[in-house]
Amino acid sequence: MRLLARLLALCSLPLLTSNALAAPVADLYQVRESVASQQATERQRALTEALDTLVLRLTGDPQASQRPELEALRAEPQQLVSRYVYEGNTLVVDFDATTVTTALRAAGLSLWGSDRPELLAWWMTHTPDGPQLVGDAQESATWLQAAAQRRGLPVRLPLADLTEQMLVTPAVLTAPDAQELRKVSVRYGVDALLGVQARQTAGGWKARWQVWIGKDMLQGEANADSLPGLSDAVLRDVHQRLAPRFVVRPETGITLTLVVDHSDLIRYAELERLLEPFQPRLRKVEGSRLTYRLQAGPDQLRSQLALLRLREVPPPVRLTPNGASEPGALAQAHADNALYFQ
Repeated sequence: MRLLARLLALCSLPLLTSNALAAPVADLYQVRESVASQQATERQRALTEALDTLVLRLTGDPQASQRPELEALRAEPQQLVSRYVYEGNTLVVDFDATTVTTALRAAGLSLWGSDRPELLAWWMTHTPDGPQLVGDAQESATWLQAAAQRRGLPVRLPLADLTEQMLVTPAVLTAPDAQELRKVSVRYGVDALLGVQARQTAGGWKARWQVWIGKDMLQGEANADSLPGLSDAVLRDVHQRLAPRFVVRPETGITLTLVVDHSDLIRYAELERLLEPFQPRLRKVEGSRLTYRLQAGPDQLRSQLALLRLREVPPPVRLTPNGASEPGALAQAHADNALYFQ
């Protein structure tokens, strides 16, 4: 009752504008698969492939769906499906989120939640007329958004107006520090950047990509027969490189205390959603300070909280009655497995 009263008090605090890096993925448990007909055998094949796509989307592990523990589920994927419909030559499958996550965790798989870093995709296609950026109103944008949905990544596209076409050059897209690209990207308020340069070759299409997230840069190459296929190949690779940072590995978890200061109602709601895989228990509310107990690895937890742009701070120093710092207070805070964020 006392905790409920303190939560109600938290609701009375001034609401701050949320400026989180994370973006919940819409339709995370919906998969679209092409079909040649509506025959039962074709539907069974599409449902199995849809499950494989979903498992990859949730784990980032291309071998996960082939584990022996999932053999029975792949043989009868209908038990995980809440509904499916045909849209022309596409089978749209909605999986039941609770049933799927329970089954995958029972199989020992580490899962990536719905809050994921939002990527601003600077996609440049090299054509005979010169390099061209893909904007959110162009036809190529539909390929990228379809690939983003399939791979479970929240992706935004720039306007690619005349100014951006002039400022974002091939050299800017390949700069290791992305300093100039970050300047152009400020207007979008997204800190995770994806730079892609796509070229047609004698054997099809090839792309080199780079992702800048926080202080880190990831990079790779992808190939495909077509531009839509290349879009999917790039985002599949990006997903597989990002997933290990954010998947929740229960086997590495320990009991931690998490203290988040300067919270408000919006931040409380974001934390509840983000921390759900770690079995959080809200133990204390003191003004704008929230204290949780949960099961997680410290590095796992830091990666997740970075999505909300929370800043880790040193443990508070306890003071003696005469105002001096209490000896060993910092060491005790670390011994208690406590992490402090603002």
